[in-house]
Amino acid sequence: MQRIRLRYTKRGRLRFTSHRDFQRAFERALRRAEVPMAYSAGFTPHPKVSYANAAPTGTGSEAEYLEIALTDARDPEKLRLLLDESMPVGLDIIDAVEARTSGLADRLTASVWELRLDGVTPEDAERAVDAFTSAETVEVQRKMKNGMRTFDARGAVVSLEAHTAQPEAQKSQSETHSPQPAASVGSTGAADAAHLAGPTDQACAILRLVVRHVTPAVRPDDVLSGLRAVADLAPPVPAGVIRLAQGLFDEETGTVTDPLAPDREAVAAASDAFPGDATAAAAKAPA
Repeated sequence: MQRIRLRYTKRGRLRFTSHRDFQRAFERALRRAEVPMAYSAGFTPHPKVSYANAAPTGTGSEAEYLEIALTDARDPEKLRLLLDESMPVGLDIIDAVEARTSGLADRLTASVWELRLDGVTPEDAERAVDAFTSAETVEVQRKMKNGMRTFDARGAVVSLEAHTAQPEAQKSQSETHSPQPAASVGSTGAADAAHLAGPTDQACAILRLVVRHVTPAVRPDDVLSGLRAVADLAPPVPAGVIRLAQGLFDEETGTVTDPLAPDREAVAAASDAFPGDATAAAAKAPA
């Protein structure tokens, strides 16, 4: 049995798809692409697909991950292309690697988010960010399955920075999607700018947020609730939110690293040990 790990996106209007909507679209794509899927046992077999830490409905993402199990080996890149052609535009399969290590979910410990605040000046955003990051705790409330729950939104936040929105003319020139989900906490540029479309003829601030995955999960809207609580920051329109990266947070370098990198390295090592077909070589190597 071969396992393939995929990275996919939620862009444009498709950010409003729920996780269940994506599951249905992906399973249709598997059938259209004639992927030799492994199935679960029992009276109602299902394709063996493992989803990891899906973004909330309504938020965009450049870094969602899943793993599939196949009964026959396939070239990961060819499989990616077939699946991407079978998916709706906006739900794009942008990376694939054969799983040669365990614990993908264990490597998704932090996320990098970008929040676009239309109608908020960068100066007001900066003041609110300073108030939030200076606080030891910032209590917020969210309705959960068992009712309203109060929790700290500050402890999970590694970094929160305010930036000026990029002008529309510059945005069209620099808008690119990073080929790797790893992202520096303190960096700015094409990888963290201009991902969210919106008007630029009014005040607009961009927040760059790096948050650890804790329980309960601290989401971008929780941080916005915290900014409202400590600094009375209330954008006049809903914030545009996109996840730029998720992976293992590296304390030394201050980056969120590519969670598929260990698999790439293992496949490369297996290819060196077994020259020839990379997929066959990886299959022969120990897991």
